[in-house]
Amino acid sequence: MIKYPPRLQLANLPTPLTKLEKFKIPGFDGNLWVKRDELTGTEVSGNKIRKLEFCIAHALEEGCNTLITCGGVQSNHCRATAILGAQLGLKVHLILRGVRPELPEGNLLLDYLAGAEISFLPQDEWDGHESFAQNLQEQYLASGDKAHFIPIGASDEIGLWGYIAAYEELAEDFKRHSLDPDYIITATGSGGTQGGLIVGSHLLGSRAKIIAFNVCDSASYFKNKIKEDVSLWKQRYKVEIEETELNITTLEGYMGPAYGEADNSVFEAIASLARTEGLFLDPVYTGKAFHGMVSELQLGQEGKLPGANDVVFVHTGGLFGIFPQQRNFQFS
Repeated sequence: MIKYPPRLQLANLPTPLTKLEKFKIPGFDGNLWVKRDELTGTEVSGNKIRKLEFCIAHALEEGCNTLITCGGVQSNHCRATAILGAQLGLKVHLILRGVRPELPEGNLLLDYLAGAEISFLPQDEWDGHESFAQNLQEQYLASGDKAHFIPIGASDEIGLWGYIAAYEELAEDFKRHSLDPDYIITATGSGGTQGGLIVGSHLLGSRAKIIAFNVCDSASYFKNKIKEDVSLWKQRYKVEIEETELNITTLEGYMGPAYGEADNSVFEAIASLARTEGLFLDPVYTGKAFHGMVSELQLGQEGKLPGANDVVFVHTGGLFGIFPQQRNFQFS
């Protein structure tokens, strides 16, 4: 039995686990399942809310009335934080990487509509975003507010609980469907979802391999980041687990030109899945991971997912990220 710290009930859970019936992968005769975490809510849809259930609970325990967090201009995490702040009556201050666009679209539009205070930091100043956040905390304190800083993607030792709990939910899904998957696939951008799934799998003794496709950084970065998060998690919550026993596997090669930029093959994969299953991915996270998974499954035993029969893809959301990139879709 996993003992959890304080948690808010913010997401619509459990999310469904469904099998794709019409989408076919050439050369793959197994079953493809999707954990529908884009259905955790409407405005706050996606994986971030699972982590924020624990992070915001922690902030409230500390007596905070303000949340400060950071990410890209189209950050799903920042959008979810802004909207949850509005729902809970908390002030939210976002630090976004880049310059303010002339027209707010997608997630940024929702940030503004939810009433978030927004500061933009140019790319060449982004290394100092944590210091910027610390200065904001001091400014809020001077005005009588107490602010809690949540890192990028809510991916730290507190947010790690989100996908530990999600794995426990997956284990119940597997029992219900009499399913023993070979692989569980996810996109990874800040490491929290990947890390939580790995720890959850380890705690519950699952044989399924957790495989992540990176949308930024490198496999070595995620290995170090997850080990660091798990180490801090152990210290904070007095949990006994050996980091060296965790199988941290990140498959490279499908990131595309850069974070937030995708090749045509990713947009084609998004359109194909939408057309066959009515299921929508985004070009920043899920589209890249799904394209990577399909590409490797097509290679069969020659690919990096050998022996795959039942594969579970964790749909981490990101629908609003489609709209700012609509020009990249081709329609006849």
